[in-house]
Amino acid sequence: MPERAARVWWRSVRVRTTVAATVVVAVALTAAGLVVLAVLRHNLVHSAEMRAESTAQDVETQLATGTDLARLRLPDAESEPVQVVSLDRRVLAADDDLAGKPPMAEFGPYAKTSDDDDDDEDEEDDEENEDEKPDRESLSQPTDPTAADAEFGDVRLTVDDEDGPHPFRVAALAVTIRGGQPATVYAGSSLATADSAVADARQAMLIGLPPLLAVVALVTWLVTRRALRPVEAIRRQLAEIMDGDLSRRVPEPGSRDEIGRLASTTNATLAALEESTERQRRFIADAAHELRSPIASLRTQLEVAQAHPELLEVDGLIGDTIRLEHLAADLLLLARLDAGEQPRSDRVNLTVLVREELEHRVRDRVAVRIATPKEPVAVTGSRTQLARVLGNLVDNAQRHAANTVDVAVDHAADERVVLSVTDDGPGVPPADRDRIFQRFVRLDDARSRDEGGAGLGLAIVRDVVERHGGTIHVTDGTPGARFVVTLPAAGT
Repeated sequence: MPERAARVWWRSVRVRTTVAATVVVAVALTAAGLVVLAVLRHNLVHSAEMRAESTAQDVETQLATGTDLARLRLPDAESEPVQVVSLDRRVLAADDDLAGKPPMAEFGPYAKTSDDDDDDEDEEDDEENEDEKPDRESLSQPTDPTAADAEFGDVRLTVDDEDGPHPFRVAALAVTIRGGQPATVYAGSSLATADSAVADARQAMLIGLPPLLAVVALVTWLVTRRALRPVEAIRRQLAEIMDGDLSRRVPEPGSRDEIGRLASTTNATLAALEESTERQRRFIADAAHELRSPIASLRTQLEVAQAHPELLEVDGLIGDTIRLEHLAADLLLLARLDAGEQPRSDRVNLTVLVREELEHRVRDRVAVRIATPKEPVAVTGSRTQLARVLGNLVDNAQRHAANTVDVAVDHAADERVVLSVTDDGPGVPPADRDRIFQRFVRLDDARSRDEGGAGLGLAIVRDVVERHGGTIHVTDGTPGARFVVTLPAAGT
C-alpha cells in the first residue's frame, strides 16, 4: 500500500474507531482475566490450606487419644504428606515415602527455639547471669499447645524421587505427644491441582481472546460503517453541489441524532448560501444595468462631441459623471456592509449632526424644517454612516415632497432615540413599505433617473441602521410618508 494511501486509510474514522474499540476491549479483558486467575488461584490455595489444616488436626486428635507414633493413620504422602517433628528437628513419624528425610518446613510454633544447644562460649559468658535468665523449655512451649492456631506456608517437596519437587501448602500445628513432649505436626496439601487449573484457565483465555477481539473489531467496523453511511452520503452530495446547482440538498436521515441534525444544519446552510448567491447575482445584474445607462449616455455624448464639438453638453456630462460617482460610492458601501464591516463606536450627538448636515444642503427643492430638543441626544456609532442615513432619507423625501420636509429628533422609551423624516407627498402604500428597502427597488412614480436615484438609498439606510442596533419603518404622515429610525441611546 503506498504511503499516501496508508495515511488516508489510517485517518478514516471507521478504522480509528475500530482499532480504539479493539484495544480498549483487549486491555479490559486482559485485566479482567488477570483478576479472575488471581481469584481462582487464591480460592484453590485456600481450599488446599483447609485440607492441610484438617489433616494436621486429625493427626493431633490421634495423638491426643494416646495413639502411638508408629501407629498413626497418615494419608498418602504424594498428595498429603505428614510429618511429626520434635523440638530438636527430628522426624518422629512420617509416611514411608518421607522416611529418612528432613522436616518438610522450617516454620512453625517452635521454629524460633529449635536449636536447644547454645555455643559453649555463650554459656560461659552468661554463666554469672544464669539466675536471671528464664527457662529455655518454657520459651519453647506455648501456654496451651492444643489451642494454638496453625501456621501456613508454601514449600516444594520431593515425595517421589522420580517426579521431582512439587508445590505444597503446608500447615504447622503444635501438638503434645505421649509423655508430654511438645512437637509439631506438618501436614501438606498438593498445589498441583490448583496450578493445573490456573494454567488451564489461562490457556483457555489466551485461546479465546483473539477470536473475541476479532468479533469485537468486526462488529465495531460494521456498526461504524452503518452509522457513518449517512455522513458519506452527505459528503458526496456536498461535493456535487459545490460543483453545480446550489438548489440541491443533502439527504436527511429519519433519525433525530447528531447526523440528522448535521444534515438539517447543512441544508439550512445551503439554503442560506443559495439565497446569498442569488442576492449577489441580482445585485451584480442590477448594478450592471444601472451602470450601463450613464456609461452609455457618457459614451454617446462624447462620440457626438468628437464628431460635432459645437454640440457638446458639459452639463449633461457632469450630471452623468456625478450619477456614476454616487452609484459607485453606494455600491462600495454596500459591499463593505455585506463583508461584515462593523461601525465605529464613537459618541455622536445626533442633534448637532442633524443641524450641521442640513445646513450644508443648498440645492433642496423644498424647505426642510428641523425639530430637536434642547438637551443633547447622543447615540453610539459612526458619524459618517449616520450622516449618510440622514442624507438618504432627506433625499428620498425631497423627491416625493410637495412643499415641506420635516426632520425631528427625540427621546423614546427604553433609553432609545428616534430620528424621523416626514414629507407631504403621496406616501408609501402599505404593500410596498417593506419592499422599498430592498436594493434597486423603485416604485412606479419614482422611476425617473433625473436625480440619479438607483434604488440603493433606502437599502443603505436599512443596512446601516441595523448594524447600529436600530430599526427603521414607514408610517403614514399627515399627509405623506414618515420614515422612523430608532437607535439605542449612548451608553445603553
